Formats: sequence, C-alpha cells, structure tokens
Amino acid sequence: MPRGDFARVPCAIAGVEAIQADTRHAFGRHTHDQFGIGLIVRGAQKSHSGRGMVQAGAGDLITVNPGEVHDGAPIGDAGRRWTILYVDPALVADAAADIGEGRPGWREFAQPVMRDAVLARRFRRLYAAATAPRTGAATPGRESLLLALLASTLDLPRIDRLSTAPAAIARARALIDDDPAAPLSLAELACASGLSRFQALRGFARATGLTPHAYQVQRRASLARRLIRQGTPLADAAAASGFADQSHMARVFARLYGLTPGACVRPG
Repeated sequence: MPRGDFARVPCAIAGVEAIQADTRHAFGRHTHDQFGIGLIVRGAQKSHSGRGMVQAGAGDLITVNPGEVHDGAPIGDAGRRWTILYVDPALVADAAADIGEGRPGWREFAQPVMRDAVLARRFRRLYAAATAPRTGAATPGRESLLLALLASTLDLPRIDRLSTAPAAIARARALIDDDPAAPLSLAELACASGLSRFQALRGFARATGLTPHAYQVQRRASLARRLIRQGTPLADAAAASGFADQSHMARVFARLYGLTPGACVRPG
C-alpha cells in the first residue's frame, strides 16, 4: 500500500476489525473501546502506554487494552508500517473464560510490546486468515487461531487505574460516559464531582491520563464510530455525537485514528 495510507480491511471474524497502515503520522493521546493487537512490519515507533514509554520495531507485537491511554510516533523519517486487529471486549471475555476453564477474572494485555518470533508468526497467520476473501465456508480455523493467540498474550492485569480513581472523579467521568454529546463545561464537571475546577481538571488528568475535554472528544469519536458502523449517515453521526459538523468529526478521526469517518463504514 502507498505510504501515508490507512485502510480498514474486510475481516471474516465477527467482532474483529482489521487495519493496516504505512505512515509517518504521529497520534496524540487517545483510547480505544476494543483490545488491539498488531505487528510492526517496517520501521519503528515510540509510544506512551499504560506501562510507560515503550519502543517497538519491525517484528514486534504491539498491544493496547480498552480505555488505555496511548499515543504513537515514528522513530526516524521513514515512518513505520503495521497491521493490527481490534477485538471487541465481549469476544475477549468469552476467550478468557474458555482459556481460564470457566474461572472468573478479567484479563488484559500486560505487555504493550512483545518481542517474540513465535507470537509474531501466530499473528501473521491469524491476520492472513481473518482478512482472506470470504468463501462462505465455516471459520473454526480462524477462531482457533484467535483463541491461541489470545491464550499466549493475555495476562492477569495489574490494578486498573480507572477502577481506583477517586469517587469524585468517577462521577465526573460517568457524566461524560453517559452522554458524550452533551455540551458539558468544566464547571459542570467540577460541580458533579464536588471539587473546584482546578481540582477536577488535575484529578481527572491523573486518573485517566486525559483532560476532561480530551476525554470527551475521545468518547464522542468512539460514539461516532459505533453509529457509523451501524449504518448512520456521516452527517447524522457527527451531529448525534456532539461534533460541530462532519468536517470537525473528520479532523478528530484523522488525528486519533488516522482514518476518515467513511473508512469506518462496514462493507455491504
């Protein structure tokens, strides 16, 4: 694919989204609603993750958990190329229950970068199978590849920073989560949390890694992606998600995801 491109690739596994990219683009801090696991094919990048600053080069697996604040910038002028699969949390939860033989417990990717040739080969096989042209055949082989990769990469998590956030900040965060499109002010968030505006701003950033405004924009983008996947016209998705207009939504998508909103439309 030409450098500078991002592409959403048709994926044969329900609940999984495939993306490929070749770019010099630097992403600002953002989150995803899904689990992500990918492979750096060419070049290298550095990124802030839930485990601090990390670097990944060609042949390395990269991962991200739902809600984990991260960014990404190329190392060097040549940019980097990667392929990645975003997996819905419900699918991971089912896999985790299977892997754990029914034992309860949330699992997540504990390592944002994994240098393991065997796991890299497993990912390549999974990505190739998931993005191969659909033939109408059953897909137990694809599901088996996904389950095997998750079994090798998921781990019991450390304490979730968001779950230990002070109750005051949790109330402010819930206000945004409940209605991302609502035109909330910092003063309203502070009032909901019972804090001053400065205390709310500082506490929110400490708990989530994002300012309240940046978090709200991220939640609006996530809402817009869901609506677009469900078939909502782009202009309507922008309005329903709280963006000023479709162009505003497109700029946010480009900054956060490197994709246009139109690229998120599910193929017919």
